Amino acid sequence: MTDIKAVVFDWAGTLVDFGSFAPMGVFVECFRQFGIESSIEQARAPMGLPKWSHIRTMLDDPDIARQWQEKYGKAPVDADVDEIYKIFVPMNEKVAADYADLVPGALETIRYLRDRKIRIGSTTGYTRSIMEHVLPIVKEQGFVPDNLICSDDLSEGRPGPLGMYQTFVDLAVYPPSAVIKVDDTVPGLQEGVAAGCIAVGLALSGNFVGKTPDELALMSESEIDTLRRAATKMLKDGGADHVIDTVADLPALIERF
Repeated sequence: MTDIKAVVFDWAGTLVDFGSFAPMGVFVECFRQFGIESSIEQARAPMGLPKWSHIRTMLDDPDIARQWQEKYGKAPVDADVDEIYKIFVPMNEKVAADYADLVPGALETIRYLRDRKIRIGSTTGYTRSIMEHVLPIVKEQGFVPDNLICSDDLSEGRPGPLGMYQTFVDLAVYPPSAVIKVDDTVPGLQEGVAAGCIAVGLALSGNFVGKTPDELALMSESEIDTLRRAATKMLKDGGADHVIDTVADLPALIERF
């Protein structure tokens, strides 16, 4: 096995919130409060970015930008992002804890890493205030990460590498090639790639598939494989060195290194 010193996980769609559902309804409702109708697909498209950047990207969507122009007589600007963001954060704080269940197999993977003295870091597109609602729920389930970098902790978030650089310092691990970044989104993977890490994408538990375990259980293997292949392509195109279904499959991947 390659000398892996640390694994750095994303949160929603990776360690918790199978299917990455917590932010979706909040984005749609926030935009609705400004008189703008957005879809779940439009809300999912920028997933993985810091939430301010996520809102900015949604406002740049041609359909949403058109609605904004028609309603307010001008193109959306950064000050408009600020106003939506002010509503989004407290709304997401309220719902994030409801979606904080660890994904199946996560604890077993965490034990595997702990048994091998592999440090466990984490980064997220969530703000620190949102994660303060998630961490206690996760702790009750038996997991406390060795570090946490939130989207508002540093001067620049994903897809840049600063969150990973800070994690190297927090965990005292190097070189980057001995660190795995695990994520279900392209910006999260690119964060790891930019820092020189091994990038592992998650196909079935994340944003690109957007299904609960119960929903997947009702599908045929052929239907699931179609979703898997589509998600895998997007993750590979986004920089993933490897793609697995969920974090439960990470130990088997590490054993092959």
